Amino acid sequence: MARTEPFDKYLDEYEMWFRENRFVYESEVEAVRYFIPNKKKGIEIGIGTGRFAIPFKISEGVEPSETMRNYSQNLGLTVYDGTAEDLPLKDKSYDFALIVTTICFVDDVKKSFQEVKRILKPGGVIIIGFVDRKSPLGKVYDTKKGNDKFYRYATFYSADEITDILAAIGFGNIETIQTVFGKLDEIKHLQLYKSGHGEGGFAVIKGELI
Repeated sequence: MARTEPFDKYLDEYEMWFRENRFVYESEVEAVRYFIPNKKKGIEIGIGTGRFAIPFKISEGVEPSETMRNYSQNLGLTVYDGTAEDLPLKDKSYDFALIVTTICFVDDVKKSFQEVKRILKPGGVIIIGFVDRKSPLGKVYDTKKGNDKFYRYATFYSADEITDILAAIGFGNIETIQTVFGKLDEIKHLQLYKSGHGEGGFAVIKGELI
């Protein structure tokens, strides 16, 4: 069952986080941008309020939260009601799929990735942005998530865990970069991403259908 309750109830607070943590958000956007294919048809799974779809001109998304789905639709995005484990999309219909800060809220990560594999065209790309459980920030989030409106429902994963799942279901040429170094309230400028994982709180992993 999709964990939509906090997103249905606290949309304003969700949006406030991005405004209060502007440079964290912008650093995440730039890291994700590194993997976005040029002039290809993409979709975001868990599109939320369009915070990541819009910068990359992704016009379609899937979102189980009615509140967030309505918000994105009002921005002109095409948003389908559905979950990552059961995408209401045709086989082999997209060049790439973006999933940002969503995997920690799905019930079955492997099934979600298998669904993405189904909707991707041959040679398609999956791009996943998430809080890395083994990073310093990830450890803080994991410890304190019980007091957070959103992350109390979350299950965090490490970059290695996500890479292993991708490889097991047929994705190759897997690459990982990272950003968001240090405490969130101390990030006052755009941070450059770098390769690897474990230091940056936000990891981005790309895999290709091979």
